[in-house]
Amino acid sequence: MRHLLPTLKELARTDMHIYDESSVQEQLLPHPYMDSDINVARPVFVRSGTGSAYLHCSFLDQPNLNDEKGLPSTSSAKSTEPDPFPVTPSFFVPVPLITHTMELAQLIPLFVRSSVLIIKNDRDEWTGYITASDVMNSLHQAYRLMEAYLETTLETAGSALSLIDEEAKVAYWTSGAENIFSIRKTDIIGQPAANFFPPERLQSLKTLYTGETVYRKQHQPRSDLFALINARPVRLDGRIVGAVAAEVDITTEIRLHQELLHMSSKIQHLEKAVARLRPETDPFARIKGSSPIIRQCLETIRKISTTPATVLIMGESGTGKELFAKAIHDLREPESAPFIAINCGAIPASLFESELFGYEKGAFSGADPKGKKGKIELAEGGTLFLDEIGEMPSELQVKLLRVLQERSYFPVGGTRTKQANCRIIAATNQDLPAMITRNQFREDLYYRLNVINLIIPPLRLRKEDIYELTQTFLQEFSLLYNRHIEVIPPEVFKHLFEYDWPGNVRELRNMIERLTILTMDGEIKPEYLPDSLTSAKVNVPSESEQAADSQQESHTPDHPATVAREGANPSVTLPRQSSGSTYQQQMDAYEARLLLQYLEAAGGNKRTLAKQLGISRATLYNRMNRLGI
Repeated sequence: MRHLLPTLKELARTDMHIYDESSVQEQLLPHPYMDSDINVARPVFVRSGTGSAYLHCSFLDQPNLNDEKGLPSTSSAKSTEPDPFPVTPSFFVPVPLITHTMELAQLIPLFVRSSVLIIKNDRDEWTGYITASDVMNSLHQAYRLMEAYLETTLETAGSALSLIDEEAKVAYWTSGAENIFSIRKTDIIGQPAANFFPPERLQSLKTLYTGETVYRKQHQPRSDLFALINARPVRLDGRIVGAVAAEVDITTEIRLHQELLHMSSKIQHLEKAVARLRPETDPFARIKGSSPIIRQCLETIRKISTTPATVLIMGESGTGKELFAKAIHDLREPESAPFIAINCGAIPASLFESELFGYEKGAFSGADPKGKKGKIELAEGGTLFLDEIGEMPSELQVKLLRVLQERSYFPVGGTRTKQANCRIIAATNQDLPAMITRNQFREDLYYRLNVINLIIPPLRLRKEDIYELTQTFLQEFSLLYNRHIEVIPPEVFKHLFEYDWPGNVRELRNMIERLTILTMDGEIKPEYLPDSLTSAKVNVPSESEQAADSQQESHTPDHPATVAREGANPSVTLPRQSSGSTYQQQMDAYEARLLLQYLEAAGGNKRTLAKQLGISRATLYNRMNRLGI
């Protein structure tokens, strides 16, 4: 490339006169030291007996030019060697000798001593010389070429490119930056960048002060401008001397996206109106999310729905277990088949038996004289969903076990058995094996219910679904409260993605309802978020603590990491034959298996995995540490 620094060979000159010390007499030196054919001055060098080199001042314009250019003369220079020219010492200047393999950067300090350097080869022969003026001319030309290449490249890139120096002043400003920010080069170059933009919104300033590198980060340099920015610090000799920023204007795209959201809101409103006129045909329509974990759960549901087997759905509170139970029902049963849900924790124990099994007329005082059908009978030909099965009274657990075993039961006050012709799906957020240990739940009932086990993932493991869930809830509550939400700022989504959602989808739904109610001007603001969400901090243990905890916990036989290495299917598991494993251990094992699978799919790259899960790397490290991965 022409802009690269020249080599020593390219700068070398050979038009010189060389004399030995023994033959130096003033009358023997060439005079007037000009080549009459080309009218160019040729330098005269003298080689001393010790191999040192000297330049005769005839090469210069006048004898006293040494002092004007800072070149030391032999008369004033301190040397331990005897002066080889006692007659006219002031007309000779010492010249450094260099090898032909030296780099140009090594030669620059030598020009302080002399404006001319002699080149010698491996045989100690003088092959040429270079001058300071030639080097300066070459460096200046290389600089001009490099500047021309750089400016053309930056203008061709098509982005708004800017550079600030270590004093936070604008050092470079492309025409693309002029077009986006409507600021001319002549007005901004050399001026502090903070004079034109709010310092808190200027990413290049953050990069300059912190060394932060960003890629395709959305930001707002001005209130009316959205941009995607790449920023990187400029480093020289280990310190930051500036920052470069490349920005692409996406204001139009953002506005189009907002218009698209507005139109989507209208379309969803029409879709809901149409849905009220016709039944929903997609069993999974109400289950929102497209994350790999949810897709795996839906695939499991498809397999479950091919049989009438009893299903136990396990998951934290707020994960939407009833929606999954309804999807299992809708996939297998005809449209006319009933889906009867009963919350085992919401009915008093004294009334639970009659609610579940029904009663005959006159069974007890105050009863309906005609009798009443129980939930099992109402679910005939369909599905009975027993939510919060862990809250079922102990005395009724044995009766439910009879229903599961013999498919028959006695109504309250009845003498004849009735057939239980329905599928039973149970759900719980409790640790049933631990309850068995405390004699709060029957072990035989647990195994009867746990024919097929479906674990619903918590929201913290499917954060990529937060965006879709947010839009769904936003549309719902916008219609309910007559609010039109036009803008959801990125910083709001940032808080939503960083929060761990202990209340899961239910908590997110309530949060969106809160934001919808508080939003009056069409834009959700970060200050509408509760302090519990915006102040949530991630506690990152030290590496030594992580290593110690991981080593200590991973040797436990029931530890999730040990269970995860067994490679079991994370969605469908066979009932465990021991109650020693607690509910939390099962949940941790499930979570560990999923993380290991996704970590393997990401090639072991934790940054990629964290991005796919929609969480920070610190959150991922905490979770892996807790699970012993």
